[in-house]
Amino acid sequence: MKIAIVGLGPTGLYTFSELVHAGASMDITIYDEGEWAGAGTPYSRQGASRLMLANIASIEIPALNGVSYLDWLKSCPPRILSDFGIEQDDLNERLFTPRLLIGCYYHNQLLTLQQQAEHRGYIVRLHEKTTIIDIAEAAGRFRIERSDGGVDEGFDRVIVATGHDFGKDSASSSYYPNPWCGLLSADVPAARIGIMGTSLSAIDACLAVVAQHGEFVKSDEGELTYRTEEQELKVSFMSRNGILPEADFYCPIPYVPTTIMTEASLMACTSKPNVLDAIFDLFAKEITLADPAYAARINLANLDADSFSEAYFAERMEGDAFAYARKNLAEVERNKAAKRTIEWRYAILRMHEQVEKLVPFFSDSDLSRFERGLKRVFSDNYAAVPATSIRRLLALWDANILDVVTLDDDYELIRSETTTTVLSARESHVFNVFIDARGQKALRTEDLKFSNLRQTLMEDGQDIPEVDEQFALVSPSSLHKRVYLAALPYLLHDRPFVQGIVSSAEIGATVAQDILTTLEIGPIGDELEVALQEDVIAA
Repeated sequence: MKIAIVGLGPTGLYTFSELVHAGASMDITIYDEGEWAGAGTPYSRQGASRLMLANIASIEIPALNGVSYLDWLKSCPPRILSDFGIEQDDLNERLFTPRLLIGCYYHNQLLTLQQQAEHRGYIVRLHEKTTIIDIAEAAGRFRIERSDGGVDEGFDRVIVATGHDFGKDSASSSYYPNPWCGLLSADVPAARIGIMGTSLSAIDACLAVVAQHGEFVKSDEGELTYRTEEQELKVSFMSRNGILPEADFYCPIPYVPTTIMTEASLMACTSKPNVLDAIFDLFAKEITLADPAYAARINLANLDADSFSEAYFAERMEGDAFAYARKNLAEVERNKAAKRTIEWRYAILRMHEQVEKLVPFFSDSDLSRFERGLKRVFSDNYAAVPATSIRRLLALWDANILDVVTLDDDYELIRSETTTTVLSARESHVFNVFIDARGQKALRTEDLKFSNLRQTLMEDGQDIPEVDEQFALVSPSSLHKRVYLAALPYLLHDRPFVQGIVSSAEIGATVAQDILTTLEIGPIGDELEVALQEDVIAA
């Protein structure tokens, strides 16, 4: 079996891991645009700095090669951890670390997997800094064309795991279409900086700028401040809500199963006249059971799928964004110290992935309502950021560097060669540098960079690539179970929350096991796995 993996961020890496541990002899060729295969854009040296924190802790990161992220951190020399601001005594399963460290872990595990695979008789070819421009059928198999003019042929299966894709817009000295298009290496002036968005991506973009003009300093009492000599440096976050994300909250992991919203009760919703309203009934009952005081406080009994989001965001939208952030941070730190869970937040967190499964059953009207309401709630809840990130924002606010701008629904962006103007009914803002940090958007077939594959799907009438539950392209039949589309931007249409490392691991395992099933190969036995690991260590 000759397999090509196009893109080796976390999704491609977990796929590769499952294939390596299958115990079958395979010929696997890996292509990655980065110079650090395995890491993926958000965890690479081009996409992250030492200041930029991941909002996922070791306890949530699926292990590779039987080595958890925490175990790997503990094996790192203290001087390396110290370079990232971490001491050995700091290490625990809930510690949030710089994304670069996770990238190091993934790249290291890739090299180990490659060694294991070759020891087991696999042929593995790793092509880093390699861009693929086409994937096409050829003589009953697949041909892959590289941007350097090279052509590789004879593949039986192709796995497309290209990850983040922000389109064709290029960066300039005054405009960055996303935080990963050269911002880290750019010389950004101390001027008026506009950042569209308020999520962790926006925080990262902000840190990339302010790190060039000052530094964060922690006092002996643990208070964080930002120091700079640049009087002209001003950064504005912009969003329609004008709010900041909450700090990550303590909760039991793995998640405790929900009581009301079960798989059976959710599937029963699909037979109801209005699927979204039926789901909200379960949603409201689950929150009421988990936290009746919260349900009473927001008058949940009189809310619906359209009005709940307004009640959910009300406290943050009514007051000052930074005052709320300071209050929320103090609450989160108390709860983490006491290992206390805020039950209504935890209930929402546990329900978002379950609700996602029913998105394909939504009518157009329900989908529009969902995106305006509950989707915003779920996204805000699971995208809580590390407490250190909130401390940094507060330090920038205290230094009169950072503010948050609330935009109208009909705001307008006007770009010139040197500035970007944001016009809204309230006021206008002119920025010397503008960074779009709103995150990954769902992509369509026309966005595929592989011309033959794109044309094949367009001729088949697929404006959006159609995949089955194992992420194999459904049609045309010549591609089914032979080409797998595991690139997250193309999955967002039916899976709006399919982002992050956990999703990558689940997708990778699903794709690999489906390929193995078609070969009638099962997972490798535990005894053989242990023996092979011992052989690798001995070698």
